[in-house]
Formats: sequence, structure tokens, C-alpha cells
Amino acid sequence: MSSSDLPVHAALATQPLGLWGSLRAARSNLLTILPEIAVRQPMVSGRTGLRWHMVMDPGAIRRILLEKVDDYPKSNATKNILRPAIGDSLFIAEDAHWRWQRRTAAPVFSHRNVMNLAPVMSTAAERSADRIGLAGERGIDLLDEMVRTTFDVISDVTFSGQDTFDSDGVHRAIDAYIGEAGKISLFDMLGLPDWIPRPGRLLSGKAVGQMKKVADEAIEARRLRGASDIPDLLDLLLAGEDPETKRQMNTSELRDNLLTFIVAGHETTALTLAWSLYLCAFDKTVQEQARNEVRSVLSGRTAAGEDVDNLPYIRQIVDEALRLYPPAGIISRTAQRHDTLCAREVRPGDTVMIPIYALHRNHMLWEEPDAFRPDRFADRKAVDRYAYLPFGDGPRICIGASFAIQEAVIILATLLARFDFDLVSGRAPDPVMILTLRPNTGVWLTAKPL
Repeated sequence: MSSSDLPVHAALATQPLGLWGSLRAARSNLLTILPEIAVRQPMVSGRTGLRWHMVMDPGAIRRILLEKVDDYPKSNATKNILRPAIGDSLFIAEDAHWRWQRRTAAPVFSHRNVMNLAPVMSTAAERSADRIGLAGERGIDLLDEMVRTTFDVISDVTFSGQDTFDSDGVHRAIDAYIGEAGKISLFDMLGLPDWIPRPGRLLSGKAVGQMKKVADEAIEARRLRGASDIPDLLDLLLAGEDPETKRQMNTSELRDNLLTFIVAGHETTALTLAWSLYLCAFDKTVQEQARNEVRSVLSGRTAAGEDVDNLPYIRQIVDEALRLYPPAGIISRTAQRHDTLCAREVRPGDTVMIPIYALHRNHMLWEEPDAFRPDRFADRKAVDRYAYLPFGDGPRICIGASFAIQEAVIILATLLARFDFDLVSGRAPDPVMILTLRPNTGVWLTAKPL
């Protein structure tokens, strides 16, 4: 299969980068630090300041994420990047502090609650389609549009009907923080202590402070107003308690977790949708098959929560987009104890990475791994659970995975029902990872109304 038959992919490293080369690569595109042999081997190890291991073997990954999860907490670099913005929320908390928060928040994302939020997703999908329709024959950046759409969703399901919440201000602060603080520091790569300030993260502190202030004010206003008839995420979290200790989240804990849900809940789904639309435009046969499914199920109406299970091919496209372009392209852990992975020694303090991007394209695990083939997921049971990890796995699997899948299927189905999407010549997206794997130059498509 020639490169012209394949969707865009990152160029991986074909020779050692060294410390300075790795730093330059990590600050411009983390994917370029991945060695090309990572898509052909079960494990790759080396030293760049710190000893590191990249693991692509499903059995070893199961050990890291499930069997020995307490021996592999999130890496110090990950915590250093995210803690200023989201504190010790679910995403980076460890041990007992993580467990009680997880027990408190898990019911919020129950199937019933997620289904109750589906009308918000359907309404946002229709608003997005109306905006896209205004472009006429001009190319439109679907990444920008999907970011706007999914932020509308997460704002509405988090702070519904609350005029005091400055969603645009929070959105700007998130973008400012990710743009600067998300870059790996030389101090991180050298393993210097956490208390040594990372300059880029200090520069973004003002935006983060304002974002937290806005969220705190919105939480206090909701405490005074009380819950809505159909509770949103904030209502559910305010009412939630740890079933074991009966502990409830205070304002700062609520804020940190809400900001985590806002950052993760719109950015990752927006990226999934933008890449899905690009892939549908790349392969018009897939797009037409998806549209036929949508027409037969929806018959001209907007997609709703109860339609998700009846749109399996749309779900397969989303799954394949998440395989080719996982929003979290690399996850990182720090080993706490001696261990053996793939017959290789792991020492305390070693950085252990699971490069999801390389795992999802590993030739030992996938046939034609760089090709776009949604039918891979026609039988989900045929896919090795630890070969496909868009939401992680084990006890720390993404708490909002079902929310994200439902939202992506509803929005993608709605847009495919109304438009035929085509690529814009000379405007191919460029896969770049800083904090998340983004199409760096946008996803430029034309959308012909049907």
C-alpha cells in the first residue's frame, strides 16, 4: 500500500536523538521522539537523562495498568504539567485521595445520567450543522468547529442555565495554559525535583488563576440556587458522596474535578470528531456507507441518545479514528519498585511509557496498521483489550469514556446526514502532539449540503 493510499501519519525517529534532540522534539511534537522500531517491537528502552522504557506488549501493559497499578503511578512530568491547572483531581491524584474521589464521581457518569445529557449533545450538533452550512462552497476548519461544538456541550452539561459562568473566558484560559505549560521541560527530562519551578508553567499562572476564580464563583452560585429538574454534572457532583466514608467534595475539589472534566471532556472529543471527519473525507466509500446507515436509522431526524446503539458503523469510524489518532498519544508512569517487563529489568525511578500512538500502529498487533479500516471494529471481541487503549484501562480508565463516545456518535451522525465532506487540496492535517494529539494545521474540508 503506497503512502498516497494512507491517511496522514507522524514521521517517527529513525536514529537516536540524544538529550537536546529529544528536548527539541518533545517541545515541538512529542510523537517525533518515538523510535520507528516502536511500531515493530514489544518494548524499547534507553536513557535520555533518565532511564526509560516504551512498552507495546499487551501483556506487559496489562501488568502496568491493572495487575501492578500501584507500582506504576503517573509520572512526575505528567503531574508537573497538569497540577497547576487541575490540582490533585481524579486525573493525577494517587492512592487513597484518588480512590475516594473516584468512588464519589463514578455515579455521575452512570449510563442513565449520560443518556439524560444526550439532548444537549443533539442540540449542539444541530447548531454546528447550521454554522457549517453558512460556509457554502468555502473550505472550513472542522477542528475549530468541533472544538466550539464540544465546548458548548461540556459548558451546558456542567453549568446549565448559569449566566454567571464565563465559558469563553475559561476556554481562552485553557488554550493559553495548554499552549505554554503543556511543553516538556528540560528539568523534567533530567528528573530534577518537582519544587524547582518550570519557567513556562509560571508564565501561564495568571490565566489559570482567573480560570479557577470563575469556576469557584459558579460553584458557589449553584450552591445557593440549588439543583435543576434534570441535574447537570455540577448538580450531581455537589450531591455526590463517597459511599464508604460519606465524604463530599469541597469547593476546591469540585473545581479541580470540574476543570478536569471540561478540559478532557471537550478537547479529546473535539479531536476525535475532527479526525473522524477527515478520515470520512479521505475515504468517500466509508463516508457513503456511514451516511446510508444514518439515513436508515434516523430518517431525517436528529440523532439522539437512544440511537447510538443502532449506529454501529458510525461507532466503528469513531473507534478507528481513536486508533489512528488517540488524543492521549503517550501515557507515562514512574516505576516505584523493581520489576521485569518483556524479560527486561525495570528499576525504581525509571520512566515507563505506553506510547498509545505506536501501540495502535504496531505491526505485531494490527494488519496494515497505518490504513483506515473501520471494519476492524465490527467484532470488538476480536481486538485485544490491551492493544487498543484510547481511554486507558484498569482502575484508572477514563471515567467519561461513555460520555465521549455517545457525544461523538451523535455529532458525527448528525453532520454526515446533512453534508458530503471533501478534502481541501494542499491542506492536509499534520499530526502533532504537545499535550494532546492535534491536527496542527487544522482539518480543512468542504461541506456540500445534501
